[in-house]
Amino acid sequence: MKKVLVIGYVWPEPNSSAAGSHMMSILRQFTQQNWQVEFTTPSQPTEHMIDLASEGISSQSITLNCDSFDRYIAEYQPDIVLFDRFMMEEQFGWRVEKNCPNALKILDTEDLQCLRHARHQAHKAGRTMTQADLFSDIAKREIAAILRCDISLIISSFEMDLLIDTFKVDSRLLHHLPFMVDLDKLPTRTRHFNERQHFMTIGNFRHAPNWDVVLYLQHIWPLIRKQLPKAELHIYGSYPPPKATALHNPKTGFLIKGWAENAFTVMEESRLCLAPIRFGAGIKGKLLDAMIMQTPSVTTSLGSEGMHEQETWPGTVADDINEFVDAAVNLYNNEQEWNKAQQNAVTLLHSRYDSHALSTLLMTRILEVEQGLEQHRLHNFTGSMLKHHTMMSTKYMSQWIAAKNTQSE
Repeated sequence: MKKVLVIGYVWPEPNSSAAGSHMMSILRQFTQQNWQVEFTTPSQPTEHMIDLASEGISSQSITLNCDSFDRYIAEYQPDIVLFDRFMMEEQFGWRVEKNCPNALKILDTEDLQCLRHARHQAHKAGRTMTQADLFSDIAKREIAAILRCDISLIISSFEMDLLIDTFKVDSRLLHHLPFMVDLDKLPTRTRHFNERQHFMTIGNFRHAPNWDVVLYLQHIWPLIRKQLPKAELHIYGSYPPPKATALHNPKTGFLIKGWAENAFTVMEESRLCLAPIRFGAGIKGKLLDAMIMQTPSVTTSLGSEGMHEQETWPGTVADDINEFVDAAVNLYNNEQEWNKAQQNAVTLLHSRYDSHALSTLLMTRILEVEQGLEQHRLHNFTGSMLKHHTMMSTKYMSQWIAAKNTQSE
């Protein structure tokens, strides 16, 4: 039985974020192989974290910049180590290398942080993203982490192409793994057009692109409401701050609903999902949930990025604000177009998000790389170079902080 150690950025919250849901789908694939899985994180427990024990997964708190992790991992001796985002590889990768050099190292990028950051910077400046935005210090750190690992899981086909074509990362180090959906558990029937009402959007308020969606909807909603005076916009998401709840306005139908106990339920009750996403990366969990519940969506080209290619979008993709409004009103009123969008959702899910096919490819890739690990690493000269002691600034910075903390105790 293989032993897997997961080093998480935060405790998984599958009902709060797409990242938490994606992480749990990966962990469940590991446990289905009858592998022993332990989840660790330096993060504090949270209100909406999942009960990992109920999933057959043990858990452990760990500390940043502390030699106690060396003792812990030397005793645990995992066969596979999964880092949740590049920051965890930076913090703990060198300690894993020192204590378990033969462990297979997997990086789950969730989405490319450097791409999200670059787009955010450009958006704040009111311009398109440039190469200078993309080739930032964050990019250097993130690509270095990818190169130091044996496999990096990439959620978006767009990001796969970006890493290979722009950053020149060897495709042998990458594995495309979008959201995994158990098609056998898809609802066979959801509410019909006339059984639904109102618009909705959903997303963790702590995630900057989600908060920007709320702010952008402040401009979009009055234009929709003008044509649909009885419609409401229901905005769901965990951890709504006071600045969000202050936007709650029953008179205009702009309603901050906050935490949703079941995202699928509120998605199914709505006739349309709005996702006017202006920056970000990865692929969007809210839009996948919309497909699962056969709720048509109106989003931007950035919102649909990496989620479909030749397949027809289950709704409308529009970047211009007036086109966005027209599409939302048309889909809301046009039952025939709405039904077509529903069917497109089913087609897209079967085409790209089948968990059985995706999990088989993932496990095959992990076992293949593990069996030929020495040769696999031999091909990755740049990664070996980055692990060389003269390049390991993160290691020495961490050791300095650990020593400093010891002296202050």
